[in-house]
Amino acid sequence: MGIDISKASFDVALPQAAGFRHLTLSNAETGFAQLLAVSGELLKTGTCVYVMEASGPYYLRLASFLHAKGVGVSVVNPLSVRRFCQMRLTRAKTDKKDAVLIACYGQSEHPALWQPEPAFIDELRQLQMVAHGLEKTRQQHRRQLEALEQASCQSQQAVSSLKQVVEGVAKELVLLEARMQQLAATHCASQQRLLESVPGLGKKSSLLLLTLTSGFTRFASAKQVIAYLGLSPRIYESGTSVKGKGRICKMGMARARAMLFMCSWSAIRCNKACRELYLRLRQKGKAHRLALIAVVNKLIRQAFAVVTKGQMYTECV
Repeated sequence: MGIDISKASFDVALPQAAGFRHLTLSNAETGFAQLLAVSGELLKTGTCVYVMEASGPYYLRLASFLHAKGVGVSVVNPLSVRRFCQMRLTRAKTDKKDAVLIACYGQSEHPALWQPEPAFIDELRQLQMVAHGLEKTRQQHRRQLEALEQASCQSQQAVSSLKQVVEGVAKELVLLEARMQQLAATHCASQQRLLESVPGLGKKSSLLLLTLTSGFTRFASAKQVIAYLGLSPRIYESGTSVKGKGRICKMGMARARAMLFMCSWSAIRCNKACRELYLRLRQKGKAHRLALIAVVNKLIRQAFAVVTKGQMYTECV
């Protein structure tokens, strides 16, 4: 059963003997209950799954509700559904049509069932999101404050207001960081210690990796983590005439990539394996940035290994 979800409502495509039955329901508890009521006959077969896109945060309540009721739920990448629609040369785009296409995608591809994140992972992700936003706000106001301080004629009220905002944001960041470390100490202290044993990874980067990967339980290999973060290479070649420049795909978390890129600078100084990899690539004539991206991938492989094996990092002699 396909679901196209938005902030206020969601459209449902219920498969029937001939085509689909269409419903539009409220994205609230009443709409969730109505969905179960109208699809009761299909659920009795035991083989029905609700398929929906990961449309921002709007799918979370419905997916959690259905999962709690013991109903199969699949949450898929919207890009996968878009490419599926393009493959079928679909021209029209409406909520009703999208729900049908999502149902067809589920029938064709059989995506894996969705599992909700642990509560502490959800809270960590929210805290990190807010902390990231506040840090950007603090940097913005700091630049504004510097500009005001260089002005020949200063407004004391403007300067005072900016200083209060910067100080208030700094206090909130301290509280957020304390709460994140408290959650980490309670739920994943051993995993964080393992990650921090990898030279180049610190408290913030290790906690970010644990949050994004749910303690590396969502992935079967380090290669999958690299692809999820958008760090896997993307080669663009065709025949003898098209020789595109290789790049990383960037189809992932930009914030995580930025933090890990900063970690690579530390890794080439204090992580023997990463330093040797960096120097070897540079000696082959590879660009500095390309070598650093390779170091980031090496760090992820090391992080995946120490957590999944439950062993502290040790350098090879």
